[in-house]
Amino acid sequence: MMGRGDGPGAGAAGGPTRHVPVLLAEVCDALDVKRGGLYIDGTFGAGGYTRAILDAHPQNKVIAIDRDPDAIAGGAALTAKFKKRLMLVPGRFGDLDAIARAQGFEAVDGVVLDIGVSSMQLDQAERGFSFRNDGPLDMRMEQEGPSAADIVNESSETELADIFYHYGEERRARAVARAIIEARRREPFQTTRQLADLVASLIRQEPGGIHPATRVFQGLRIAVNDELGELVRALHAAERILKPGGRLVVVTFHSLEDRIVKQFFAARTGRMPSGSRHMPTMAAPEPTFEAVTKGPVGPSEQEMARNPRARSAKLRAGSRTSEPPQEPLSAITMLAELPQTAEKRGGRR
Repeated sequence: MMGRGDGPGAGAAGGPTRHVPVLLAEVCDALDVKRGGLYIDGTFGAGGYTRAILDAHPQNKVIAIDRDPDAIAGGAALTAKFKKRLMLVPGRFGDLDAIARAQGFEAVDGVVLDIGVSSMQLDQAERGFSFRNDGPLDMRMEQEGPSAADIVNESSETELADIFYHYGEERRARAVARAIIEARRREPFQTTRQLADLVASLIRQEPGGIHPATRVFQGLRIAVNDELGELVRALHAAERILKPGGRLVVVTFHSLEDRIVKQFFAARTGRMPSGSRHMPTMAAPEPTFEAVTKGPVGPSEQEMARNPRARSAKLRAGSRTSEPPQEPLSAITMLAELPQTAEKRGGRR
C-alpha cells in the first residue's frame, strides 16, 4: 500500500511521519526548474515539490492541484508566503490542462505528478486508508462520493474479485471476495479493522512480508478514487498543456502505475512497436515527447534508509516536442479499467 508521502521510520501504512517528498532532487533536475517558468504540481499534498520549485528560481510560478480538501486547507500558509507565485486549486490532476486555462494560462513549462496516497492520508485513521489504525472504511480522497465501505457492502463477488486482483494484484482475490459476501450477510463492513482481520484470517503473512491486507486495501483505494483513470487522463492533459521543451515528470509507487506511464512514454517517444507478423506495420505519428531519463530513476540507498516509503518509487520523464497532441491511447486507457469495463467499451485485455 505504498504512497507518496514520506518520512523516516514507518512502513507504508505505519505510524505518523514527517512529510518528505520522494526523489525531490531528481524531480527538480528532470523538470529543469532553475530556468524559471510556470509549472503544475498535480499532487500538492504537503507542498514539498511546490516549495522546491518556487525556491529554485525567483520567477518560478506554480499551479498546485489537490483533490483532498485537507491538503488545500493545509497549503494556506504556503500560499500566503509566495502570494501571486502560487495558485493552489482544488481539483483532479486529470483536469490539469483545463485548470491551467481557467487560471489564464494556455501553456506551461513543466508538470509533475506524484501518484498515490500521501503520508498524511495514511496516518489519519479517520480517513480509512490504513489497516494499521482502526477507522471508518472510507478511503475517499475528496471526502465525497461512494466510500470503500459502499463498494465492499454493495458490489458483487465478481466485481470485488476483479478489484482485488487487477487493482491490488492479490492472488487470492476470489477467496477474499467470497468471504466478504458471506461476512456482510451477518453484518455490514464499517471499519478498516473488520476488513483487515477478515483478510488476515484467509491469507498467511510470510515472515518479514507485507501485511496480508495490503493488496486488498490498495485495490479498494484505487477503485474508490479511480486513481489509474485519473493518471491516464493526466498524462494526456499534460501532453495538451505543455509548451515545446516543457517537461513531464511522473513518480509512481507500484507496477500498475508505472506500466501506464512507461507505455505512454514509449508510444509518445516513438519507441512502441509499430507492427508484427499478425498486424501490418503502420506509419507511426511523429513523437510528441523526447525521453529525459533512460528508463526509470529510483531512490538512492541513502534516501531509502532515511525514508522507507521511497523504496518502490520510480521516476520517468519526457520533454515535449513541437508536434501537436495526439488522440488518447486506448491501450493505456484499458490498463486503467477492470476487464468487464474494457469489454463493455469493446476493447480487449
